[in-house]
Amino acid sequence: MTTLINKSLIVNGQTIVSQPDWNAELATKRAQVIEWLQQRELHGLLLRRNENIAWITGGSVELRVLTPCETGVAAILITSTGKGYYFTTNNEAPRLHDEEFGALDLEPVIFPWYEDATDDAARDLAGPHIAADTAVPGAAPAHLFPLRASLQPTEIARFRWLGSHTATATAQVLKTLKPGLTEYEMEGRIADALLSQGILPSVYLMAADERILNYKHAVARGKAIEKYAMLNLCARKWGLTVSITRFAHVGPVTADLQAKFNASAAVNDALLDASRVGATSAHLFKTAANAYAAAGFPGDEQLHHQGGPTGYGEREWVATPEGTDVIVNRQALAWNPSIRGGKVEDTAILIDGAIEILTPTPDLPQLNSRYPAAGVLEL
Repeated sequence: MTTLINKSLIVNGQTIVSQPDWNAELATKRAQVIEWLQQRELHGLLLRRNENIAWITGGSVELRVLTPCETGVAAILITSTGKGYYFTTNNEAPRLHDEEFGALDLEPVIFPWYEDATDDAARDLAGPHIAADTAVPGAAPAHLFPLRASLQPTEIARFRWLGSHTATATAQVLKTLKPGLTEYEMEGRIADALLSQGILPSVYLMAADERILNYKHAVARGKAIEKYAMLNLCARKWGLTVSITRFAHVGPVTADLQAKFNASAAVNDALLDASRVGATSAHLFKTAANAYAAAGFPGDEQLHHQGGPTGYGEREWVATPEGTDVIVNRQALAWNPSIRGGKVEDTAILIDGAIEILTPTPDLPQLNSRYPAAGVLEL
């Protein structure tokens, strides 16, 4: 087998992915791309989007400089004959070689910092007919989610690490909350807990008290906690993303709020039960609607999306009434059923018919549900 990466993935002395396994992952993905190109009679695939760069490199390359940007400071070309190249500028090239691409079997193509000749160079190297995941004149559009959907064992290993560490950090921060702490301070605490481990928060929805009940996407606006607090976030590493929501309450939780958490857990159970190979987006939406009605909250599926598969996007798709996307084996899932202040959200994965929760927090109160689901921490 050709060596596509000459290192193992080691974090704090722990081997997450061995070099042979990482090579097997990259070889499988290279073969997927070649087949994809040949089926379409294309000469090459040009990748710029961060999620696709992470996918094709097995999470070994991070190109973000401007964090919110969908693209980074380089591009990758895979040709229909299996050759690989990366394109960047002379000011970026030394670091990218040393810290990102140096261990990969990708040939560098370097331009002056003021000149981006990537599109023309890609055609020169691959041939005139290329696809691209960003707008390139004359190139076919490349939507690679179907190639990314079914995770390989090495991706699952990385996902498990990310889910575990994100969940632990979230639970630890939740235990530090107290009245008077602001939503901005909540953001700062979770950011510190994650960034210090090389995990990048990508969604912050920190809210207190009535803002949790009033808004489904309660972006922090600085309110101070009185009685009730929510940590709702997504976090990324190696291109993969996990979602998690946890709650804390000053004093005992009311019976009404507890009932809404129990109902949310019942909807979550139903969605996870229905998340099987071949299940369609429309079927999953109907499953959620039926579960809300059975729990005593008919129509709540209309108030917010219920989530869906995750992976290299926070949501690769969400369940909709007419949706035709389908669940595949070894797919990551992030359902987020909610009922007016109560909510259950974790990241899971479907592996050969079984559901594994990637973000468990067993040291927090647990709901009475078929799958692990956190209740409210009473402060």
